[in-house]
Amino acid sequence: MVTQEQVLAALRQVMDPDLHRDIVTLGFVKDLKIQQGEVSLAIVLTTPACPVKDRLKEQAEQVVSALPGVERVQVEMKSDVRPTSPPQGLNLIPGVRNIVPVGSGKGGVGKSTVSANLAVALAQTGARVGLMDADVYGPSIPIILGIKDSPQPGGRGIFPVEAYGVKVISSGFFMKPGQAVIWRGPMLAKLIDQFLSQVEWGELDYMIVDLPPGTGDVQLTLCQRIPLTGAVIVSTPQDVALQVAEKALDMFRQLRCPTLGLIENMSYYICPHCGQRENIFDTGGAERAAARWNAPLLGKIPLATGIREASDGGRPVLLDGPDSPGAAAFLEIAKNLAAQISIQNMKEVAEPAVRITF
Repeated sequence: MVTQEQVLAALRQVMDPDLHRDIVTLGFVKDLKIQQGEVSLAIVLTTPACPVKDRLKEQAEQVVSALPGVERVQVEMKSDVRPTSPPQGLNLIPGVRNIVPVGSGKGGVGKSTVSANLAVALAQTGARVGLMDADVYGPSIPIILGIKDSPQPGGRGIFPVEAYGVKVISSGFFMKPGQAVIWRGPMLAKLIDQFLSQVEWGELDYMIVDLPPGTGDVQLTLCQRIPLTGAVIVSTPQDVALQVAEKALDMFRQLRCPTLGLIENMSYYICPHCGQRENIFDTGGAERAAARWNAPLLGKIPLATGIREASDGGRPVLLDGPDSPGAAAFLEIAKNLAAQISIQNMKEVAEPAVRITF
């Protein structure tokens, strides 16, 4: 009869390609049971959006099935998202495990569209997701997600509005259409503080924060107030956009916020009639920037009419299904981002985060 030690030894052959360790050493194997010739176990990953989840399950089934005496193997895939370790004296928003700001050096690169669809893509994988629209001067998340409802009062503040499985808060909920925001830094900082402390987010695996363009007060407030898991930078491929995006990269580096990766938006265009691919805004820029900054390229999003129509229509392009190039791109990026968050949080176990003060 097969023993527990034999099963665990076999499972040590299954390696997580991102964390570069086997699933037994990582502590992923849970609830191992052996009854006569049947073996059952759970593999608890660090994210439901793991891009290699199916591969790990298949490999685990194969190595255990190959053991003498094993007639049947049942592997259940689960997830438990690891939280960012807060520096001493700086606490997370209660219940929120990871906070990921999405920034850009300049406007017009599609950062809000990326933030909204990235949040929905993570939610579609089964994660608990929140989306904070911190782009106070141009809050477009309610428009992109077609939100008509308003936040409701709660016990200690307000409840965020839910859309497509994502909890959303935005300054756009509290402004009249067309109203301009003419605020100095202290007012911006106060609003961000209210979003952090007076919104009842509940339990979240990921909070995506849509930042305003540039390197200003909102970014500084976030980095000072809460521990960020890491930042994502959005750019288009041409050199002028990438040069400005690198200023945002440098800002987060100076604030000791890790860079989880770059996203290249409007990367290429495929003609719907002939299928020819055109690199309208050049090509390869994001790869070169990622190499210079030693940061991953999370993915490329096509310049597609469907994405624009979905955003203008108040619906995420993810609803178009996996056959949509835009939906497929966002889902791939969400999985790659989740993997980078897991890698970053595993590093923090050995290297505690440091608080930055000014």
